[in-house]
Amino acid sequence: MPSTKENVLMGLGGAAGAGILAWRTMFPWIGYDFEIMKAGKIAQNEMMADFEKRRFVIDMFEEQVAKHPKDTMLIFENRIYSYELMNSQACKVANIALKWGLPQGSTVAIFFENEPDFIWTFLGLLKLGLGVAFLNINTRSKPLVHTIKVSDAKVVIIGAADELHRAVDEVSGEIDIPIYLAGSTSEDVGHRYKSWDYMMLRSQDNDICKTIRNPLTLTSPCIYIYTSGTTGLPKPAILNIAKAVGYSKFCLFSGLKKGDIIYTTTPLYHSAAVLAMFCVMNTGATMLLRRRFSASHYWSDCRKYGVTVAQYIGELCRYLLALPENPEDGVHNVRAMIGNGLRKDIWTDFQKRFKVPKIIEFFGATEGTSAMVNLNGRVGACGRISPFLNKLASNKVFIVKYDPDTEQPYRNKQGFCVECKIGEPGILIAGIPPIYAEGFYKGGKELNEKKTLRDVFVKGDAFFCYGDLLYKDSDHFVYFQDRVGDTFRWKGENVSTNEVANVLTGLDFIQDANVYGVHIPGKDGRAGMAGILLKEGVEFREDMLKKIYQHCQQNLPGYAWPLFLRFVKEMSLTVTYKQRKVEAVKEGFDPIKVTDPLYNISVKDKTYVPLTSDTLPQFLQSKL
Repeated sequence: MPSTKENVLMGLGGAAGAGILAWRTMFPWIGYDFEIMKAGKIAQNEMMADFEKRRFVIDMFEEQVAKHPKDTMLIFENRIYSYELMNSQACKVANIALKWGLPQGSTVAIFFENEPDFIWTFLGLLKLGLGVAFLNINTRSKPLVHTIKVSDAKVVIIGAADELHRAVDEVSGEIDIPIYLAGSTSEDVGHRYKSWDYMMLRSQDNDICKTIRNPLTLTSPCIYIYTSGTTGLPKPAILNIAKAVGYSKFCLFSGLKKGDIIYTTTPLYHSAAVLAMFCVMNTGATMLLRRRFSASHYWSDCRKYGVTVAQYIGELCRYLLALPENPEDGVHNVRAMIGNGLRKDIWTDFQKRFKVPKIIEFFGATEGTSAMVNLNGRVGACGRISPFLNKLASNKVFIVKYDPDTEQPYRNKQGFCVECKIGEPGILIAGIPPIYAEGFYKGGKELNEKKTLRDVFVKGDAFFCYGDLLYKDSDHFVYFQDRVGDTFRWKGENVSTNEVANVLTGLDFIQDANVYGVHIPGKDGRAGMAGILLKEGVEFREDMLKKIYQHCQQNLPGYAWPLFLRFVKEMSLTVTYKQRKVEAVKEGFDPIKVTDPLYNISVKDKTYVPLTSDTLPQFLQSKL
């Protein structure tokens, strides 16, 4: 007897229903594709309609102002900001900037903490069709000067925080463009600066005629968002108008709509927060914004303000899970959490403890040409790449074999790349649509060429290379494995830092583990080292070392065991809650450079033993 589901399919009508059943029999994973296609079609249709009507993100905002002026756009530090108020302030910004006489597409840099002023300053500049460089508030000294200059900014506006003032004051002599300083209503803020608040108090809030934006195209710049700079100085990734419109549809996957409240704790200069901001403008929803992420306030904020959709990035969820259990952990109205970087080892525990109905994990990059999303709830997956979806997609995505020795995609005898098999880690690549004609970064051709992979499958083709290693399971769900450069070779084998870290955090006394490869003089490859953060309130005990050894022995191949352990007091993270590895790799296992307790593996004693300047030479001479 056919199941109820089969009856429904057959009810589609003769051959059509039978055809679908045949597809499901041959390709049991195709049902997952249908689910994502249904959701994707809604977002795609809306995006294409916006392209056709030239409905850009600033137009979305102005529509909400016209239709629902008194509705709340933003909640920040117990204050409510209506669409009308945000627009009034944005108009003041626009009227100030209009007098600068900057050509369309010119760049203005802004240096603000998370606060309403950031958003209305940005909106005001968008009203004039200007590109806006979002400066990372943690950037200092030479990198700060670099980020301003590389954006070709004509003006820079500094937020009111004293820390930001000090940062700019240190380098103001190297900045040869007008600098506007917020935080004082006095006209006199020093000979090197102009008072932004003084200008805002005296500016009119008349709106700007939309025709001023007529010259804009889909490839015109909207925002420059800076990469983390882990491989050099920060690079300004281009978020053009077309991509900005695409961002505004992303939260449709969570069902975001008017009346919803989305919680954002990530920095506004980061693409995750930009995504939420644009989705709010598109739907008329409300953003709850926090100046900085606070694990202890996260769920109480959700309860207090009635949050329905929440964002996460990086290790944020691990910090929430580390909190002491509370009877109110699952008491909230959050129906979905959307983000990227939720590791597989804590996914189920996190979702179960905090009773989150739906987790939507996605994968993308600010400068990337594609994105994917896991709508099916497959634990640990960040999206899908199935043969069926790729056949239908206008922009193809592949995982190709990777050569860890060259840290480049593998090439066969014919010089072409080879697609990975199921379960085989490889490097993610995606096609390059016409909207990327201006490149991925603002800068020279050489900068953009580094991310372009040519002659991939045939002569003359070109793909964007993400620089991340991923793999697929038999259902064509995709999983993040490592960033290129994080995976290392030891004893002729590839070691995934992510895999080792997930094993280590399986021990009940370890909160987090940062795994990386370090060079040992006279040895090929890199040996594993792990920075260990114990759970809050847990004191180090010597028996932990033996337990770590035994746990690695039981769960990892010998070549993947960390040779060195470093017990850290806190985990060093980037502003997007990703572990910092570059500094740790540089310090290595040198007891002179590292002040944290160090240990090296002892196979003889089946444990880890203290590593000091006295014992290091002996260990390096042993058989590793």
